[in-house]
Amino acid sequence: MRLGLNLGYLVGSEDPRGQLRLTQHAEALGYAVVWAAEAYGSDSPTVLSWLAAQTSTIDIGSAVMQIPARTPTMTAMTAASLDVLTGGRFRLGLGVSGPQVSEGWHGVRFDKPLARTREYLAVVNQALGRRTVSYEGTHYRLPLPDGPGKPLKLTLAPVSAHIRTYLAAVGPKNIELAGELTDGWLAIFFAPELAAEPLAALRAGRTKAGRTLDGFDIVPTVPLVVGADPRACADPVRAYAALYVGGMGSREQNFYNALAVRMGFGEAAATVQELFLSGRQRDARAAVPFDFLDQTSLLGDRARIADRLRVLAETGVTTCSVVPYGGSVEEKLNAMTVAAEALELAGIGD
Repeated sequence: MRLGLNLGYLVGSEDPRGQLRLTQHAEALGYAVVWAAEAYGSDSPTVLSWLAAQTSTIDIGSAVMQIPARTPTMTAMTAASLDVLTGGRFRLGLGVSGPQVSEGWHGVRFDKPLARTREYLAVVNQALGRRTVSYEGTHYRLPLPDGPGKPLKLTLAPVSAHIRTYLAAVGPKNIELAGELTDGWLAIFFAPELAAEPLAALRAGRTKAGRTLDGFDIVPTVPLVVGADPRACADPVRAYAALYVGGMGSREQNFYNALAVRMGFGEAAATVQELFLSGRQRDARAAVPFDFLDQTSLLGDRARIADRLRVLAETGVTTCSVVPYGGSVEEKLNAMTVAAEALELAGIGD
């Protein structure tokens, strides 16, 4: 297993300097990859381009580039450009986002996300394979049948023979799709003790593709808080968990809330959502169970983090992408160092 760094989003004008320091520290520590996200603020390719220009060995990955935000051929152009500019260090992570962002921000209907993703990946793969792109699907048709367009081929050849693709997936069917069509799964709220169901979905997808999980990259995003008391370490993670479980989506459609239910935290998930949507965010944070946070995070001192990393590796995780928490950049840098030391202590480094 290797370590990765997930930076999330840019949140202010001072944040880029901190993100650069974290990324360069990750590179110095031997982290495999740094990921950048996007929602309706900073976009991931721009952030990754800036980071890549100031690093030399660490891979850069989009976690994610939003499927409703770009045509599949535009995504292929961006992926090829980043691959060339980084000398083959780019990893393409994709995700459908959610109905609020897809329809409210991008103006793209959030309908049939599985079918849309399947078609999207087919076009991306055609383009990145430098085949002449011609596709006739339900959601994408290239070229349009009633105009002057003609089939075209990507003019820029990627450095990599194959740019690795990843899918951010929460539900079983989408996880199965990741196993079938991509090289890796970007997971959230991954609990080793409760991983049987998603891993079964991955295996089902790999079986459809005539493959196994050998060589497949399982990449959970894992909050990292270093300290002597695990329960105290859990407190900074509460806002993030409450936002996703309680407020990410509507009362009727929240994929992360549904995930918490499948994980066995149904009663708590309902309480967190009710409190969050009623404007009682502080109470929602307090209502997130410690066990949920502990099973999906790295909390505690070096030895405890080493134990959890060992459990993650034994479960099948191949890249553990940490989100370091701290009151300053220095505290986050220290947390990343502790994670690297814990990986060595666990004896599971790749």
